Amino acid sequence: MNKPLRRVAIFCGLLVLALLIRVNWVQFVQGDQLKNDPHNRRVAIERYSKPRGNIIVDGKAVTGSTITDSGDFKYKRTYKNGKMWAPVTGYASQAFDSNQLEKLNDGILSGTDDKLFFSRTVDMFTGGKQAGGNVVTTLDAKAQKAAFEGLGDKKGAVAAINPETGAILALASTPSYDPSTFAGNSNKDAEAFNALQKKNDPDDPMLNRALRQTYPPGSTFKVVTASAALENGLYTDVDADTRSPLPYTLPDTSGIELKNEGSIPCENASLRTALQYSCNTVFGKISADLGNKKMKAEAEKFGFNNSKIDTPVRAAESIFPTDNRPQNAMAGIGQASNRATPLQMAMIASAVANNGKLMKPYMVEQLEAPNLNVVQQHTPQVMSQPLTPENAQKIQSIMQTVVQKGTGTMAQIPGVTVGGKTGTAQHGENNKDNPYAWFISYAKTSKGTPVAVAVVIEGSDTLRNDIAGGKLAAPIAKSVMEAVIESNK
Repeated sequence: MNKPLRRVAIFCGLLVLALLIRVNWVQFVQGDQLKNDPHNRRVAIERYSKPRGNIIVDGKAVTGSTITDSGDFKYKRTYKNGKMWAPVTGYASQAFDSNQLEKLNDGILSGTDDKLFFSRTVDMFTGGKQAGGNVVTTLDAKAQKAAFEGLGDKKGAVAAINPETGAILALASTPSYDPSTFAGNSNKDAEAFNALQKKNDPDDPMLNRALRQTYPPGSTFKVVTASAALENGLYTDVDADTRSPLPYTLPDTSGIELKNEGSIPCENASLRTALQYSCNTVFGKISADLGNKKMKAEAEKFGFNNSKIDTPVRAAESIFPTDNRPQNAMAGIGQASNRATPLQMAMIASAVANNGKLMKPYMVEQLEAPNLNVVQQHTPQVMSQPLTPENAQKIQSIMQTVVQKGTGTMAQIPGVTVGGKTGTAQHGENNKDNPYAWFISYAKTSKGTPVAVAVVIEGSDTLRNDIAGGKLAAPIAKSVMEAVIESNK
């Protein structure tokens, strides 16, 4: 070969080599980046080229797929009772991507996840239709319905957990939205989605209040403060008098007194009496006596200050603050900078009910291939041990007193042992806004402890003076507990 031809051949060889390097770079190094690029329309087209797998509750699909005529997309997502299930499913939209379970499990639902490799390979050789897999949830349909209907036109949220496993049984948030209204790619879908994106909308229907909104927990947090008192040996007998003067002056202040609601027997009250009547003075002083470090440590055992509570949808971080002495006393009664999600408060009731053991909350039981073979099974996990079994049983006892003859009597269920705690949390500048109504509880039957619940009412048409956790939130918690008990018969 003469010299010019050899040069041309070498040059062509280098071009081929460069092309091979570039192809491999794009395919193997940049592959995931290009695949997940929001501007890559091919991904969305592929996602909606076949029926999407379903999200399953109690063996039945709460989602579906329907053929559509919207251009490149063959199928679009549908939802059954979308408003009720939106806090669980999230949405999947041809135009606006997806969120929550729809997004986190997109690979399974769209059929592209590597866990479905065997199923896809079998379909390829047998000529079977490509389809997505299913996400089987832990949700209880009766409990979810009770929670959603109980909230009604009130603004608020409900979270219910199985204390023994951590399985989430109900997750309701109101006001809500119907994901079906913007699942497609039409102008009508765009209008529906944009209508939900109003800035500064206090209702914010797309906010998942059960997982993503934090509130001052008010007096429901006194369960944590009582737990801290027992765990740190400040008190050992829930029926013995506490060292609680009346009035009680906040530490490091010039005579600022912590008030109780009404004329109630709080002076030196026992932990049982103090929880029954919700004595601010007793629990504020306990928090001050223990100090911020010990209070914070106990709160963190229950899940506070943990930014990675994934259900798998990530919950907002509940905060017990590092604070000065007077503010720490207020945080001990669920005020000041103390903030919690409804899920977090359900976790507190759950840990107490489960003899001090907190199970990690989760809402996906298993993932299924299109042929219903299980490709991933969840195993319950212990998250922490906030209380010894002995101390947990003491807290159970005083929470049961709250329901038997305290502020939580509206949660009583005949033939069932119910423990609970009410809360009315002040908020707004100088507490000018209507308070939040809280209730946390658990139910015990002869078969075990099937459910712990937290309910918060953020807003309703109730007059300010009539807002109380025992009146507004406890009846909803009761209906959810009854629904779970009915499901377990």
